[in-house]
Amino acid sequence: MKNNLKIVYGLVITTVIFLLANFIGSKVQLNNIFIVDSFMVHTLMLLLSIFAIFVMRKNLSYTISWPKFKNILRPIAIGIVVTIVINIVMTVVIKLVGGNIEGHALLAKMNPLQVIVFVFFYASIAEEILFRGFLMNLISPLKENGITLLKRKISLPVIISAIAFGLAHLILLSTGAGALLLVRIVLFTTILGLIAGYYQEKYNNNAYSIIVHMSGNLLAVLGAFLMNLNP
Repeated sequence: MKNNLKIVYGLVITTVIFLLANFIGSKVQLNNIFIVDSFMVHTLMLLLSIFAIFVMRKNLSYTISWPKFKNILRPIAIGIVVTIVINIVMTVVIKLVGGNIEGHALLAKMNPLQVIVFVFFYASIAEEILFRGFLMNLISPLKENGITLLKRKISLPVIISAIAFGLAHLILLSTGAGALLLVRIVLFTTILGLIAGYYQEKYNNNAYSIIVHMSGNLLAVLGAFLMNLNP
């Protein structure tokens, strides 16, 4: 398959998987007090992503393995620092323009344990297997193209998958999220996606992007604990 077709196929399939998972998953109610609404969305996303990787296996090379401990410290640290910095900067900007600091509607419904299980772990795995494991790996032949940022080569596959990942969070419009919250989340997830993609490409291992994603979700876990302390 030609590289330009890989971009088209990758973006179309990724979009279809993401929309199908959200549409069908949101309609399925498990009626379990612990399992959150997003569980079926991410379950379908995970299963469809694995299926797409299997079907397209001749056109992409998928690798996931347990990472070396010494190699994950920097990605974790960078993920945490970037998350904190971006959220602080965006909070200041929102305050300066007279906006209100809006919380994530879905997170507000979860207790700390639910956030750890369904956001920190499950969402990180499902979303990374789709956007980096499938999409970025499919268009990996384009990695010779890209830009240099902070003395680091950021390849085109990393950029494309990061932008797709960020824009995917516009789905929050369906929850009634305000414009400023959407801008903050799309910007944050796009930058986090760049970091996740960079480290996946560096080590050729989907586990590294999952680790970066989890690092970015640590603030959500902390926020859940703080809200639980102050009901």
